[in-house]
Amino acid sequence: MLKSMTGYGRTALQKDGYDVVLEIRAVNHRYLECSVKLPRSYSYLEEKIKERLKSMISRGKVEVSLSLRQVEGKSSTIQADHDVICAYLRALFTENQRLAQDFCGGVSQEAYLQQDLGLSALLRLPDAFQVVPVQEDADQIWTLIAPILEESVAQFQEMRRTEGERLCADIASHLDALESMAYQIEPLVPQSVQQYYEKLYAKLQQLLGDRTIDEARLVTEAGVVAEKMAVDEELVRLHSHIAQFRTLLQAEEPVGRKMDFLVQEMNREVNTTGSKSQSLEITRLVVEMKSEIEKIREQIQNIE
Repeated sequence: MLKSMTGYGRTALQKDGYDVVLEIRAVNHRYLECSVKLPRSYSYLEEKIKERLKSMISRGKVEVSLSLRQVEGKSSTIQADHDVICAYLRALFTENQRLAQDFCGGVSQEAYLQQDLGLSALLRLPDAFQVVPVQEDADQIWTLIAPILEESVAQFQEMRRTEGERLCADIASHLDALESMAYQIEPLVPQSVQQYYEKLYAKLQQLLGDRTIDEARLVTEAGVVAEKMAVDEELVRLHSHIAQFRTLLQAEEPVGRKMDFLVQEMNREVNTTGSKSQSLEITRLVVEMKSEIEKIREQIQNIE
């Protein structure tokens, strides 16, 4: 069954001490464009998530958002930088001795200011202490994320299938209408040739009066006009395109690009039919057929 390029899936749960929210959303796009938003510390998950999505999606603009927060256990620890603290203390003691020499005339070599350094003072020293994240096992994190990703993917795919079924039914109805109008045109072509012949005959009678009309010449002229107005080939190709389109509606693989090509071909045949027409009824039907084709074109823009 056809799939739409539009879809959404979301999974939120707490598991193994983590609060996880994963969302997948997609809209139509000419090619496949996939982006993943996640915390910087978990950037290694990006390629794994993209590989999973690319294995099942061929077209569409897909965005994945992952929120991963540790709610149990230690997510970080505090570490003292011993070298930095020692450097600060050496600098302070050295400066204190210089002050003693300068202000005590060299009498005291020990200290000029009272040494009141304590733990609270050390905490105020820049870069003396650092918050260090607890290293997490990448394989363990992926084991946590993988089933959550699959659940979101399942919701995402189900929405795409549901939307695809709706699009398929709508396109099928437009194809039926298009085919019906094509069948209506077929008997109108010889009728329009006959009407042209009768109008031409009446016009010649009006112009020539009682003089004899050259029937052979008139038939030849009508034959030339009939050849110009013939749309048998165009209608045969149009019916063929409609049949191919119905086959694509049942396809399992992505067929959006093929459908786009067929729509262009159907539009070409209908335009040619309209350009050859000299009948108001055929012209009216051609306008309606182009309207149906445009509705199909709009719908297939969202088919993968």
